[in-house]
Amino acid sequence: MPHLTIEHSAGAPLGKDLCDALFDALAAHPAIPQPESLKIRTLPCNHHRIGTEPQSFAHARLLLLPGRDAATKAALAQLVLECMAEHLPEVGSLSVDVGELSPAYVKRLLS
Repeated sequence: MPHLTIEHSAGAPLGKDLCDALFDALAAHPAIPQPESLKIRTLPCNHHRIGTEPQSFAHARLLLLPGRDAATKAALAQLVLECMAEHLPEVGSLSVDVGELSPAYVKRLLS
């Protein structure tokens, strides 16, 4: 259900450790009742330009099924930002956006 995608500058040191830490942090939050449904991935951006220095960034987009209130979304965004800040202290710009998956969201799992 929850999808966390992190776009980042190609030189930013994102890796398995950050993905594992984000997974653990989100899985422990009461708003994520089925942590086995979490999906976390990173996407490097080879070309970018931002308006601040240093020229490095990581932007997380957390998508959830509809139904969570604004306070819960804000708490999850803060949780993700704190985890990113801990693991990416040298990255110039960190940001998090929380949105909702379409009610038409579907998936298939192998059993």
